[in-house]
Amino acid sequence: MSATYRAGFACFVGRPNAGKSTLTNAIVGQKIAITSSKPQTTRHVIRAVLHRPESQLVLVDTPGLHRPRTLLGERLNDLVRTTWSEVDVIGLCIPANEPVGRGDRFITGELGELKATVLAVVTKTDLVDKATLARQLAAVGELADFAAVVPVSAQTGEQVDTLVDVMTGFLPESPRLYPDDMVTDEPEQVLIAELVREAALEGVRDELPHSIAVVVEEMFDEGDVTKIYADVYVERQSQKAIVIGARASRLKEIGTRSRQEIEALLGRRVYLDLHVRVAKEWQRDPRQLRKLGF
Repeated sequence: MSATYRAGFACFVGRPNAGKSTLTNAIVGQKIAITSSKPQTTRHVIRAVLHRPESQLVLVDTPGLHRPRTLLGERLNDLVRTTWSEVDVIGLCIPANEPVGRGDRFITGELGELKATVLAVVTKTDLVDKATLARQLAAVGELADFAAVVPVSAQTGEQVDTLVDVMTGFLPESPRLYPDDMVTDEPEQVLIAELVREAALEGVRDELPHSIAVVVEEMFDEGDVTKIYADVYVERQSQKAIVIGARASRLKEIGTRSRQEIEALLGRRVYLDLHVRVAKEWQRDPRQLRKLGF
């Protein structure tokens, strides 16, 4: 191993829907953080490990920072700030196709206090033309004195490797932090619950995203099949009806979609049993939050 092996922690921050989880997945090359067209879908800090001959980049995926309206919201914001204080490099994600706004300025201000190296990542470059991108890069550059400003498209993969080069360049010299074959330190059950939640979020009405939580109650192997029993929690009876759908059509769809993702994750056949349960106002109840893993 050469003397300049680097290893450390990095995270992407930004307002909800700035493309943080999609970028994490593009860098690691497989699905680890859940992605959704609904903002604020990430709730757990998920670490993904990128191994290179001369470096190890550990990506920490955080929820988007937002103005909290519930106890869950406050806890998520605390989680974000704790993560920020523990990483070596922070990439502030700002989409190329939206003007720099108050939210971006607010987060830039919050990052100013930290010891981490902060760089700006202009995401979703595939959605704009070159002139618009140039203007956005200039606008982002004026927000703060960033260590670097890197434009990327997680969708097309353009500049993703460049971004990794830049980020690893700012990591401290360090021996390996994780074994070579490890891609994430999240327990499988947490990843599986997230995949079910992602499938449940697809196509539901806008009022539901924050009301859905998933807990894997039981998981065991039987022959060549992994059996998984999971509960999908919502806050009200009316939401339960939405998730189940007419003649359980939506619940079947959620099961089919998430089972395929889980089989890809585990590399084996899966039997998935889903039940929808109501936990009244769980986002505001400390006891329920604990039970649901927050």
